[in-house]
Amino acid sequence: MSDTTTYLQAYDEQLRTDAETPSAVSVTRLGPLRLVTFAGGRGFVTYRDLGGADADGVRDLVAGAVARFRADAEITRVEWKTRGHDHAPGLHDALVEHGFEPDEPESIMIGPLSALCELGETPDGVTVRRVTTESDVRAMSAMVDEAFGEAVDARMADALLSRLARGDGMELWVAEVDGRMVSGGRLEPVPGTDFVGIWGGATLEAYRHRGIYRALTAARARSAVALGKTLVHSDSTDDSRPILERSGLIAVSTTTPYNWTR
Repeated sequence: MSDTTTYLQAYDEQLRTDAETPSAVSVTRLGPLRLVTFAGGRGFVTYRDLGGADADGVRDLVAGAVARFRADAEITRVEWKTRGHDHAPGLHDALVEHGFEPDEPESIMIGPLSALCELGETPDGVTVRRVTTESDVRAMSAMVDEAFGEAVDARMADALLSRLARGDGMELWVAEVDGRMVSGGRLEPVPGTDFVGIWGGATLEAYRHRGIYRALTAARARSAVALGKTLVHSDSTDDSRPILERSGLIAVSTTTPYNWTR
């Protein structure tokens, strides 16, 4: 089998399980769907496949999932995670019909973790470190929101702090210039698998194209290797995909989040 086929098989078998959502507050099943609730009123829909459902069956699954989340007054937003290689007839239309809006597609990248350790030295004047205190986590979360062009959402910081308190393995890393956080991201070891996820990478626009994101990624990769992980996966934007490709990661599929808000 090609590397792409091997990696995609490992992705479907090892990651599209409860291992995908270690920080879940609760998980319920609706046919093949896993309906996940996170802290902060966030819902999430994922699955390994749709059980061979036709377009009518897919529409029923979407309707059922929305009804479940609507019934929980604490849920204010839901993400339905789609994958480009799934057999999902009529899914886009069904999601839009029920109030979901598609975000930009991203590439599912997989490859050997060791390659990311050699991305490059930390640039002069840049400090890369792991953060754990409440003040640092809140500052990191606000900076990442700014880098993505979004309003600061304190609920995301609350959720990260809740996860750190539970000790589910997540690590938070930042890069700083002159004491200012300018880049940040998460490291997500996946229990019981070969994988670690590198997520949430964002750099303030004024500090991009300086090698800062590469240094941040390399630091997270070295931490994961120390944990015994061998493979890395990441949903990558067009900005980060070239960096990962140069390090030996392969785009095995695409993922598009669809978002619903109450």
